[in-house]
Amino acid sequence: MSTASTNGQARKQALRSTLLHARAEMSPFVLAQVNAELAQWMYSLPVAVTTGDTVAAYVATRGEPGGIAMLDALLDRGLTVLVPIVPAGDPSRLHWGEYTGEDSLTEGRWRLLEPSGARLGADAVREPAAILVPAVAADRSGARLGRGAGYYDRTLTVVDAPIIAVVHDDEFLTAGVPTEAYDVPVNWVLTPGTGYTRVG
Repeated sequence: MSTASTNGQARKQALRSTLLHARAEMSPFVLAQVNAELAQWMYSLPVAVTTGDTVAAYVATRGEPGGIAMLDALLDRGLTVLVPIVPAGDPSRLHWGEYTGEDSLTEGRWRLLEPSGARLGADAVREPAAILVPAVAADRSGARLGRGAGYYDRTLTVVDAPIIAVVHDDEFLTAGVPTEAYDVPVNWVLTPGTGYTRVG
């Protein structure tokens, strides 16, 4: 591994640790308010969608912004909602299943919630009109900081639809999110306080 790559990973981990610590300290009442605000933003996605269109999203965990409220708002619009399934083995492209309500989720790998219905495979992510992805941080260049395993960077390499990173207000930075050659940039950043910002 090159010195530049080692330094980049060290910078990522330092920023990741700081922001995840702040998430861990967040009041559950504040998080609930954040999730309610993000749910409202689902009614004004920055891409045109109509009833029956597909949007990919995620099941929030460990202080991630979004929550079930965000997914249910997408369903309320009459959209088909896909959420990820972590496949067995080493990190690879995420698989997908359809979210049809909180009762459709079951515990999967690493105790993460995933759809209990049909598994649609990795290529299902080519279909959505937009893709909402979790992030620990994002900045105005389109850089996205994930949790470090690389599942999303592997997944997003085949995506043509707009990618929307969802973060808390203070996790949207003007600049400074470290990137490496394999990192896939996002097109939009969504925060509860300001909504959608075009980036990149």
